[in-house]
Amino acid sequence: MFMTKAFLTTIASLAVVAACTPGMLRADDTLAPASTRFQSADTEETPDFQRHLVPLMGKLGCNGRACHGSFQGQGGFQLSLFGYDFEMDHENLLDRIDTDAPAESYALHKPTLQEPHEGGKRMAVDSWEYNLFLSWIRGGAAPRSEEAATLTTLEVTPREIRFSEAGQTQQLKAIAVWSDGTREDVTCLSRFQSNDTAICEITDKGEVTAGESGDTHVVVFYDNAVVPIPVLKPVSDRTGENYPQIATTTPIDEFVVGKLSKLGIIPSEVCSDEEFLRRVSLDLAGTLPTAGDVRAFLSDQSPDKRARKVEELLATPAYAAWWTTKLCDWTGNSDQQLNNINPARGNTASRDWYDWIHKRVSENVPYDKLVEGIVVANSRRPGESYREYCERQSRMLRDDATEAYADDQGLTYFWGRRNFRATEDRAIGFAYTFMGTRIQCAQCHKHPFDVWTQKDFQQFEQFFTRINFARNGSDRDEYKAILEELGVDKLRGGQQRRAIADAAKEGKTVPFPELVVQSPRISAAQRKKAEALRAKGKDVKLPGDFARLLGGESINLAEIEDPRTALMDWLRHDSKQLFAKAFVNRVWANYFNRGIVEPTDDLSLANPPCNQELLDYLARGFVENGYDMHWLHREICLSDTYQRSWQPNETNLHDERNFSRAVPRRLPAEVAIDALAIATVSDEKAARFLEEIDRRSLGLPGVPRNRSNGAYYALSVFGRSTRESNCDCDRSSEASLLQTVFVRNDETVHELIDRRDGWITQLARGSSSKSANRREDSRKADAIRQRMERIEQALNRARKQGNEKQIGLATRQLKGLRKQLAELEPQKSANVDLDVASVVDEAYLRTLSRLPNEDERAIASEFVASSENPIAGARGLLWTLINTKEFLVNH
Repeated sequence: MFMTKAFLTTIASLAVVAACTPGMLRADDTLAPASTRFQSADTEETPDFQRHLVPLMGKLGCNGRACHGSFQGQGGFQLSLFGYDFEMDHENLLDRIDTDAPAESYALHKPTLQEPHEGGKRMAVDSWEYNLFLSWIRGGAAPRSEEAATLTTLEVTPREIRFSEAGQTQQLKAIAVWSDGTREDVTCLSRFQSNDTAICEITDKGEVTAGESGDTHVVVFYDNAVVPIPVLKPVSDRTGENYPQIATTTPIDEFVVGKLSKLGIIPSEVCSDEEFLRRVSLDLAGTLPTAGDVRAFLSDQSPDKRARKVEELLATPAYAAWWTTKLCDWTGNSDQQLNNINPARGNTASRDWYDWIHKRVSENVPYDKLVEGIVVANSRRPGESYREYCERQSRMLRDDATEAYADDQGLTYFWGRRNFRATEDRAIGFAYTFMGTRIQCAQCHKHPFDVWTQKDFQQFEQFFTRINFARNGSDRDEYKAILEELGVDKLRGGQQRRAIADAAKEGKTVPFPELVVQSPRISAAQRKKAEALRAKGKDVKLPGDFARLLGGESINLAEIEDPRTALMDWLRHDSKQLFAKAFVNRVWANYFNRGIVEPTDDLSLANPPCNQELLDYLARGFVENGYDMHWLHREICLSDTYQRSWQPNETNLHDERNFSRAVPRRLPAEVAIDALAIATVSDEKAARFLEEIDRRSLGLPGVPRNRSNGAYYALSVFGRSTRESNCDCDRSSEASLLQTVFVRNDETVHELIDRRDGWITQLARGSSSKSANRREDSRKADAIRQRMERIEQALNRARKQGNEKQIGLATRQLKGLRKQLAELEPQKSANVDLDVASVVDEAYLRTLSRLPNEDERAIASEFVASSENPIAGARGLLWTLINTKEFLVNH
């Protein structure tokens, strides 16, 4: 039977009306489930394509990735993956149905195995699924009506499941509420998944069965709705009236303990002062506390000393450096992606990027303002010509520059990365960076774990179509004129780039790439005229150029000079607060072993927070406090939840999800490498580590193309972020055998222990006997140290510029000078008079941030005393301590 689209659409409208047959309504005006209504083939009801048939195909697995939902389809038949491309699905189905003889439809014969079917038997003849499909065909096989109601809510009950023993069951019920007021029990048409099958399993009918103790979520999918339901099974009998009174000194503690009380988990005690100082110093400022820091903190008897320590750390350059590094991870500061983004040679762009963020973190600029400087960045200042822009940028490259890239209002390089040029890459990267959300699945099909459809992605992508990072600027004539003035207009490719770089180094004005926002389809004058006519009450419609915010309103980009302003407004004011939640969640993960949502870059409906109230509180408080990053750090660090001991009790031994104890975690790469340096350096140098970051791993800006040399090799061993993709997994916190081998045997580590400004040398100098040539040796040693200082400065410059040749030369020179210096240093085998007990205490304080216990002190003292000489013993003890798990783990 031939059917026009108009005819089918009319039938679709009638089908929804027919579905609301009075006899099928429950007392609460809710339609009975389709499994009841279509139990018999004699029903007169015609199913709806969107409400019934597409969910049924999803339930049966027809539109799954392994079946007809694959990109190639199966057996010449393709459906949209996970549904929601109703037009395509309906059009493709029409070839497989027969409205004249519905029961003879190929679409019914295949899944019932009346015809061979690779996917096997999906339903039986005369089953309710078969009858529903048959009734839809018999009713005219109507598509989704253009005026179809939309799903407003999926009500799933119960809202939370609490089991008391394994094997217990609980049936879920899902009620779809549509915009036309219709309510229908869609449990039989919904799909279900358990996020942890060890905790609970769920059948395709929605029956949940308890497993091991713990908590997880089951997720219900229907139409465009994704609803997570918490499932809990206590780990002990300490629940309800049996749960002890736990002090909750902050709102964070209230939300955490509230969840723990349901699970029968008793949190660990608050940690000792030594543990707190080490933990907060490493987490907040990326810096191991010195032995002097530990002694001072332990001797301080003030009740507010922990709060004062947090404030002290927030004010240090090390805090700004560490959190700049984290923000560079999330925003994608990578030398590999910034190639030729400015005329200067070397890796100056990644340094500019780092410095731009560092300036704002050190000034505690509100997070939304910092992000605004990235999202709506512009190259030119108001009224500035392209030449004036190039002159200003060129002045920044001079040695006597009074202004730096960090002083610009916007981080334009964010938009110029090689992996951020295509509009789809920008849509994906923007959602990852600022929303902690993975939307790349929606690029090709409906997102399997969230509400985003392919159409949502395509409409969101439109915000980025007018943003262009022009390598040759937007004023072509002026660009050519500058090249001619430099005499490089006839050169091409790399030869021209090198000539421009040389000119920039000489202080000349050179052409710069430029971030350009292309004009809307109508001019500003046309828009102003239209607005004036509207003010007079006239109905004036501007040409449409629409984009849609994810889950939000449609925006006419023709009415906006810069589409990114709409994005920034949305980030600030979206009711879901994904912008605030993404940052809060990532910051939380820095302090604990995981995020409130884990993975931290997957804030989706099917991956709900382990503590929804906690995440909502922190996000709301962050916004209400003006996106103050210090407020967020302070709120977390001063909670008992953060200050819990790592030592478990019988109820929280296996808890790594609900923050009942501190979970030991390996130090991040930059923090680990710097910790090795602080532990081995002299007291005088160690005291300056919080303030001097230029030579620290925390201060390294980007990710170079070659990560196999120098400091970058050590960082790569410990999993520093590669910043290669839109994934927080670019940074690794996993332990490895290579890390163990590095700390034990690598030349870098042994050089740190034996260096001229190290603790071991400090011990040797302080206690060695004088020789006849001591004064002359000292003079020679000072001269060598001065020369090494100059070479190290040159080495730092070479690293910033990415000059591998100079890096290699300087490294070899330093190695030779260290050897010369070692021959002039006091001999570590000389007769010395060390206080062994003090050396042992100092070694523990500078590595593990605590004093040894009695057994440890006795073993270590005997080791030092029985060594070839006390200095060798101290060296061996220091090497042993930095090779302990306790040293490389934050607990």
